[in-house]
Amino acid sequence: MTDHAPLPLRGAAALVTGASRGLGAALAEDLAARGAKVALVARGDAVHAVAERIVARGGEAHAIVDDVADKGAPHRVAAIAAGAVGPVDLLFHNASTLGPVPLRELLDTDCEELARVLETNVVGPFRLTKVVAGSMALRGRGLVVSISSDAAIEAYPRWGAYSLSKAALESMSRVFAAELEPRGVRFVAVDPGEMNTAMHADAVPDADPSALADPRDVARRLLDAIERGAPLGVRFVVGRAA
Repeated sequence: MTDHAPLPLRGAAALVTGASRGLGAALAEDLAARGAKVALVARGDAVHAVAERIVARGGEAHAIVDDVADKGAPHRVAAIAAGAVGPVDLLFHNASTLGPVPLRELLDTDCEELARVLETNVVGPFRLTKVVAGSMALRGRGLVVSISSDAAIEAYPRWGAYSLSKAALESMSRVFAAELEPRGVRFVAVDPGEMNTAMHADAVPDADPSALADPRDVARRLLDAIERGAPLGVRFVVGRAA
């Protein structure tokens, strides 16, 4: 990152995708607790419950039901978010899919299944970034955070479709950074580590939940780093708490 200045979250307008559960919900709740105005996006109505929980605690939150994999979603989401919280200062690409579960080898992955994973994990974030980051560049400020995985840089059997998508997401983040950081828009791909989430349970049903990070702790450490201006780099690994 070219600029490590602290980014105050109080009063900032944030847009979080995949915000109905797991890390997305934890990010939305913590952002609101720090005074940010939050627009939450998810495919199902469960996102309303997260927004209502935030509002009940005195925060500002607005739920948007939409699917980032849909070609028309970015313009719909950006328009609703801007109307609700104002021009977006922070964009969190958290919505993600594993693809078919149980996880399967690439040789057994249909082309159509891979395409669906890429639509959600890469193409959707690309479209939404195009819509939102232009406004950020005009204003000379903004931060785009893409939630990635160690599967983006490590090859794990049966994680092929997901791994390919996260590698592409990180590459896209680096290119956007090279192009837009001179205009004040920062980009970072975040590896949150293994978390106790429904997605992880789908991927590794026999995992011990006690050995996994709590998404709320991951969200807190990430937002702490953003607020204090930590040098996130183009790839930030959150890691477990000491």
